[in-house]
Amino acid sequence: MRERGEMVGPLRPQFVLFGSSIVQQSFSNEGWGAILADLYARKADILLRGYSGWNSRRALQVLDQVFPKDAAIQPSLVIVYFGGNDSVLPHPSGLGPHVPLPEYIENMRKIALHLKSLSEKTRIIFLSAPPVSEEQICETFSLKLGELRRKNESCRIYSEACLELCREMDIKAIDLWSAIQKRDDWLTASFT
Repeated sequence: MRERGEMVGPLRPQFVLFGSSIVQQSFSNEGWGAILADLYARKADILLRGYSGWNSRRALQVLDQVFPKDAAIQPSLVIVYFGGNDSVLPHPSGLGPHVPLPEYIENMRKIALHLKSLSEKTRIIFLSAPPVSEEQICETFSLKLGELRRKNESCRIYSEACLELCREMDIKAIDLWSAIQKRDDWLTASFT
């Protein structure tokens, strides 16, 4: 007879998705998180730690709580995405999600070092900043936000910085900036 609170079946590897809205919304509309959960059903537990609107600065503030070094079970895989909000152009008020590029790089380095220290078995994949549909952003938010603050050029710069850091630290990375734009219809098919 099973004790109360005892897990059914063997322990499974944990895959943690950690990032901003691309992670938070990854289980919606048959998104990539939902696809991972389906592909790894009965093989791994997919844990969602997505926080819409967050940047790398905010991620550092909760890193120890999301990934405690003394946890009994450490994740087998962590997929990390920050950069899209960091790359938003600075607002004149100083408010908003923008993080200057040098700070973004250092924040991502700290996140990587923390994750590497969890276990020698923990694998890490970083996702770079994707492109954006500037036209769609203008249509959707122009009256609310005024001047367009999310630009493709800025996303490209942050994407390249993330990929360079990953090469330097020997971390696997997925170049979302380039991958999404390989589709001919990326401007209309890739965004919600």
